[in-house]
Amino acid sequence: MSTKYVFVTGGVVSSVGKGITTACLGRLLKNRGFKITVQKLDPYINVDAGTMNPFQHGEVFVTDDGAETDLDLGHYERFVDENLSQLSNVTTGRIYDTVIRKERRGDYLGGTVQVIPHITDEIKNRIKTNADQTGADISIVEIGGTVGDIEGLPFLEAIRQFKKDAGPQNVMYVHVTLIPSVGPWNELKTKPTQHSVGKLREIGIQPDVLICRTKKTISKEMREKISLFCDVDINAVIEAKDASTIYEIPLQYEDDGLSDLVLKKFGLKDGKADLSEWRKIVDIIKKPKYKATVAVVGKYVDNGDAYISLGEAVRHGGVANDTGAQVRWVDSEYLEKSDECLMEKLGDVDAIIVAGGFGARGVEGKVAAIKYARENGVPFLGICFGLHWAVVEVARHVCKIKHANTEEVDPNTPDPVIHLLPEQEGVEDKGATMRLGLYPCCVQDGTLASRLYGSDLVYERHRHRFEVNNAYRVKLERGGLVCSGVSPDYRLVEIVEIKNHPFFIATQFHPEFKSRPNRAHPLFAGLLKAALEYQQKGKGSAAKTVKVTAAAK
Repeated sequence: MSTKYVFVTGGVVSSVGKGITTACLGRLLKNRGFKITVQKLDPYINVDAGTMNPFQHGEVFVTDDGAETDLDLGHYERFVDENLSQLSNVTTGRIYDTVIRKERRGDYLGGTVQVIPHITDEIKNRIKTNADQTGADISIVEIGGTVGDIEGLPFLEAIRQFKKDAGPQNVMYVHVTLIPSVGPWNELKTKPTQHSVGKLREIGIQPDVLICRTKKTISKEMREKISLFCDVDINAVIEAKDASTIYEIPLQYEDDGLSDLVLKKFGLKDGKADLSEWRKIVDIIKKPKYKATVAVVGKYVDNGDAYISLGEAVRHGGVANDTGAQVRWVDSEYLEKSDECLMEKLGDVDAIIVAGGFGARGVEGKVAAIKYARENGVPFLGICFGLHWAVVEVARHVCKIKHANTEEVDPNTPDPVIHLLPEQEGVEDKGATMRLGLYPCCVQDGTLASRLYGSDLVYERHRHRFEVNNAYRVKLERGGLVCSGVSPDYRLVEIVEIKNHPFFIATQFHPEFKSRPNRAHPLFAGLLKAALEYQQKGKGSAAKTVKVTAAAK
């Protein structure tokens, strides 16, 4: 069978839901028995997302092979449950870099290098290479940005040409658009969608399916109007009504017949759609047996996308424990103001996570949160930068290394318990130069990490330049710090925990990148289990409930 290609574009506004739509479609088609690959084409000129500001761009998602990618790849992996690669994220910067290198080598034989055909050919080559190397039956390709953006034109031209190259029977276009509500009666308006489709048609692309984002139900008459003005079959006008959880959206799309439209377009045999596992996940999220509040202490909490994989991993841990996991985002700088501020944010939570980050801002707030968790028996998980500050906190307050710090924040600290990796010394470029991707970790028997993983060897994804300083390992271990996970050569500390605490663990890697809604990462499943046990002792949110009940009496 020839590979089939579904191209997903977006219109009217950015962040309209292309990424979630792409991920959901991948889930539905995989459930029908097809091998799926997913790819994101990003029009920005950066080579990758690695150097982007998390406040502006959101999370940098890391793949097994060390690609620093757009956060949408996280959605793809979580929904489709397939590990992606460098091939799965293509940017303008990467395309132009390749074309310019070819020109310098003389690959174009003295020809004039132009957007068409050279840039568009390279884009098409990346699309086909990804599909070929993954052996996919269906490749779903999302084009970032919004129709009408000048930087996106070469990508739209490339996917227009792709229909001619691969054959119309093998290409489908899905356009995600917005149906806004305006005025005092919140009247739905289709005109923005009509203009967006018009823009696509000017380029030469006629969408086969329209995904219409809306807060209200779209009437039959409105569907007919959209169908008429956009020249799309009425059954291919799919309502994408806001849902209480993103994991409910595949079920909505299935009920609206989205995967049936794709299979019909490609003439593929209609496999059975078994969504029982997915429905169970949604049922737990919407009607959990238990509830727990997890504080995520970080530097970039004002942008909900900056820690999006982390937030989802917490929810996955909740699903594994039949628990509704409520994330409380806490700005680490706020915790530096006073003990009262710390208690306001952390005094009634059931678990604390200290998230990753870079730089000096807000780090003492992270130390305060870790100290509070350690001294009060609150379940704690530190991730990457969170491990660094867990080690610093233990060094300062348990091992009495007064000036313990990380070289990242204080290069001249007399006690660098966290220091720059030796192989990072002299590295000047910022892009794609960290310790990136999947690395093995040996887990020590008899530790919390060993109980959670149930294995003595695990593989996790990394993104960092700094590590625990081995010169301080013996002193830290004497103070009660346990280096429960290390690299196979014992040179790098990957997991730390402390003795005599119900759940206190920190990792150099990012476990959230490997968590799935149907397969919660063991560290998050364990954290939520510990949170429930903490509640059962009358602490955390349980203590708050007791106080409220007492006050009512």
